[in-house]
Amino acid sequence: MSDTITTRTYSADAKTRDVRSRESERDEKQRDETQVCPECSGHLVTDEEHGETICEECGLVVEDTVVDRGPEWRAFDSAERDSKSRVGAPTTKMMHDKGLSTNIGWQNKDAYGKSLSPRQREQMQRLRTWNERFRTRDSKERNLKQALGEIDRMASALGLPENVRETASVIYRRALNDDLLPGRSIEGVATAALYASARMASTPRSLDELEKVSRVDKMELTRTYRYIVRELKLEIKPADPEQYVPRFASELGLSDESERQARQLLRDAKETGVHSGKSPVGLAAAAVYAAALLTNEKVTQSEVSTVADISEVTIRNRYKELLEVQDGLFA
Repeated sequence: MSDTITTRTYSADAKTRDVRSRESERDEKQRDETQVCPECSGHLVTDEEHGETICEECGLVVEDTVVDRGPEWRAFDSAERDSKSRVGAPTTKMMHDKGLSTNIGWQNKDAYGKSLSPRQREQMQRLRTWNERFRTRDSKERNLKQALGEIDRMASALGLPENVRETASVIYRRALNDDLLPGRSIEGVATAALYASARMASTPRSLDELEKVSRVDKMELTRTYRYIVRELKLEIKPADPEQYVPRFASELGLSDESERQARQLLRDAKETGVHSGKSPVGLAAAAVYAAALLTNEKVTQSEVSTVADISEVTIRNRYKELLEVQDGLFA
């Protein structure tokens, strides 16, 4: 009796699997047919502007009532588009709450643009105060908010892109979570994180440039940077002088030919080992100056010194070494 029941059960399962496989094959066949023109078997494309599905080969309009899944409103600039958007900004590591908190505007106007009454203004101000308090409820969040603000300020002053700021924010968060801040200033760790992030993104800035925009001196910055890199096990390659060349050449208004010549001078210096033990910023500045002379472009040592933030003596010494290498290769 039990064998009969088992046989019937297996038979029912097999029928169910057979029906499902046939349904899936039918659905797949229908899906393929909808993507192929019924007249010439050409490829179908969707014209979202006119709400039609047409054939690329023969131009047959297969469907003319395609549902428009875009917004029903129009926007003529980015500000209008942002104001009508139904979603918020993406999460980011550059804000202490990752951009998920509520912000109360300071315009003192309602949804219709009308000014609020004095009593309503007082209530809104109280709401803003409490909202700001709840956004930073403990010392760790206040610390993070201050540090990320410093990173954003320094990155803006140095002209660093958003990906560098994001990476610097991640590095600072890791340092904060690993309790690396006791005994060190918030500004020092934030500056060290930004310096490390810029080097990791191949857009390095010199220590002198960081010192100008930060609130810590060069000695504290270098000491904190080494500590952060060692404790967080960051893999940072030595700074390449070629990474400074595009920025220096752009600020000096040099041509692409001069930039290529400067890169070639630095590559020749690497092959002969002249670059070892020398400042990458000084080498890059000297290469830019030497390349400008070789391409007959008027650039003074003083101008290069101002852009690279190094002394003219360093430029003269390094530029002579680069030209000696160039003369030795062509000799």
